[in-house]
Amino acid sequence: MPQTGVPPATQRFDSVDVLRGISIAAVVLHHCYIRFVIAGHDLGHVLPQALWRILFLNGGNGVTVFFAVSGFLITYISLRRFGSLTHLKPRVFYRIRFARIAPLLLALLALLSILHLLHINAFYISPKRATLPQALIAALTFHLNWLEAKRGYLPANWDVLWSLSIEEMFYLFFPLACLLLLRIRRVGMLLFCLLLTTLIVLAPLGRTLWAANELEAEKSYLGGMGAIAMGCLTALLLQRWQMRRTLPSPTKLLALAWSGGALMLFAEMPFRVTAIRPFMHWIAVRDLDDSLLTFGACMVIFGLVARNRAGSQWVVPIRWLGRLSYEVYLTHEFFVIGVTLLALHIGHTTGKGLGRGMVAWSLFTLLLSSAFGWLVATCFSEPMNRRLRGAPHPAELTSLPDRR
Repeated sequence: MPQTGVPPATQRFDSVDVLRGISIAAVVLHHCYIRFVIAGHDLGHVLPQALWRILFLNGGNGVTVFFAVSGFLITYISLRRFGSLTHLKPRVFYRIRFARIAPLLLALLALLSILHLLHINAFYISPKRATLPQALIAALTFHLNWLEAKRGYLPANWDVLWSLSIEEMFYLFFPLACLLLLRIRRVGMLLFCLLLTTLIVLAPLGRTLWAANELEAEKSYLGGMGAIAMGCLTALLLQRWQMRRTLPSPTKLLALAWSGGALMLFAEMPFRVTAIRPFMHWIAVRDLDDSLLTFGACMVIFGLVARNRAGSQWVVPIRWLGRLSYEVYLTHEFFVIGVTLLALHIGHTTGKGLGRGMVAWSLFTLLLSSAFGWLVATCFSEPMNRRLRGAPHPAELTSLPDRR
């Protein structure tokens, strides 16, 4: 049972939903850009370079932020649900994860299997990459990222599962680490934090020194788990300060969040600023920019969640999109493929080309993906989530109402 003194459940974290909304939008737009580039059309020639970079080249950064957000939410919600990680109940933890992740994942795999067996273009898995059973086993045992790193990219709707493999492999061992380390008297928490810190330190090595090529670097377990671990540490630090009632003032917390946002931009954007270009080159060569991005995201999360203020009405659409991020992430490639093919067909038929119309088509894809994500969440994944969870376990009675 949760310990006394643990704050009761609160509203959703609007700031976290905003981060997720921005991240999933970045992923969708980036995948639209990739499709147009494959077809021989480059958005970089029709937009100002800075705007083009912000809108269409941040898909990988969006996934990194997802990892950090996921680590924070899972840890923070577990702290409230069980009172402390020492009392985490693996059976409850795994059941909740299964209820949230499995229904849509299994439905997606079933549909992709049918499309593959029908030899539908853009969904058929090349025998040079993998067989259908190999792809299914990889997706269900959370090593599709490893399969792609060794064999090459699978079709787009399969490829999105690489990040889910990293995330769920982390959470497969998360409760076990809590049981084995946190119950060691006096030094348990120190050992647990040391494990998380080790993952953070090794993450850049997983993306560089220990990766044989760019694809292995992108799909690295360590590369993604470092961001998740930093999110976990952020949740532990926040809970510790809340319990001791030593949080900074709301003004300082807001300043921390703004500083984190600036650091996120710094990690990605300023390569063209002559004065700091050599420094940024040093960071990029060692792939520390992802670590800086993650650290900035965790600063934003800590500052805004600790303030515990309702979000602005101006960002309601982004928060709404953030709450649908899982559904949109798993299904958006259907619309990326379909809308891109439609745009290319219309451009070829009319003879006018695409030009800046590619931006409008990409935004249209984002709109369709969001609407379908809402439909899937409302009619399928959320009802299945509630049904599979069943009657709440006593340890869940103080859980946060967040679907992660």
